[in-house]
Amino acid sequence: MSELFHNLTFLAGLCAAAAVTFASLVVINFMTETSAKYKERYIRETGIEYEDILLSMPAGRVFDLSLGVSALGMFLGILLVSIVAESPDMPMIILVGMIGAAVCFPIPRAVLKHMKKKRLQKFNEQLEDALLSISGSLKAGFSILQALDLIASENRPPISYEFTVLIQELRLGVPFDDALEKMSKRVGSQDFELVSVAICTARQTGGELTGVLERLASVIRERVRIQQKLIAMTAQGRLQAYMIGAMPFLLLFAMSKVAPDMMRPFFNSIVGVLVICAAILLVVAGFFMIRKITTIDV
Repeated sequence: MSELFHNLTFLAGLCAAAAVTFASLVVINFMTETSAKYKERYIRETGIEYEDILLSMPAGRVFDLSLGVSALGMFLGILLVSIVAESPDMPMIILVGMIGAAVCFPIPRAVLKHMKKKRLQKFNEQLEDALLSISGSLKAGFSILQALDLIASENRPPISYEFTVLIQELRLGVPFDDALEKMSKRVGSQDFELVSVAICTARQTGGELTGVLERLASVIRERVRIQQKLIAMTAQGRLQAYMIGAMPFLLLFAMSKVAPDMMRPFFNSIVGVLVICAAILLVVAGFFMIRKITTIDV
């Protein structure tokens, strides 16, 4: 009887081990497929952004760079908790390391988006002068292709590069309206989308293109002026967002130096670390809310 019970126990343990093994394989397979799909989508979206800002680095390298920055954030988080906390336990070290990795992973992508935003802003600033130059060239007797080629040859990136691509597409036989539509989608500028629609409409209806371009330049000039005025008027709000966002971290550092005994429970327990993380998330959320309020689209 005891031998039968022993065999049944062994069989039950074997079945349990097999179940755990199969469940682990399913979870690993799911995580592998999920991470592969996320990496593919990440590389695809990053590749589009790289094309927008004209960088020659492969899009997959950005994912590798994000992993490297994430590893650096994990190392810095573990180093920080080792310095601040007297005797951190392993769960707290792992938690802080994971938080540091999660915070630092999006940094390369955020830098990429910032570069794209700056490039678009510079393109919009150069668009007014480009429209006036095209209008002047048309008045002087140049054709529309010659006027666009003149903008492309001025060597003022990013607008000169975009018009160079436009000229190349036109020389390859792409219809004028389609080439303008492609450039509008490639640049992502609302101002140039308005210019593209206006030029196509003027070509189809036979309107005076020089007058249309001058009026568009005037509209863009006024729009840029209003944007700059709004930036100046909301500068105080943005400064308050930075000050409010930095104040809790400065206060945390000051209290750690002034009253270390009071702050020690926050660094030496998992609950304390979670409370600090929740406070950081709330501060970051408040910072972005203020930025959203002070960002006005024209």
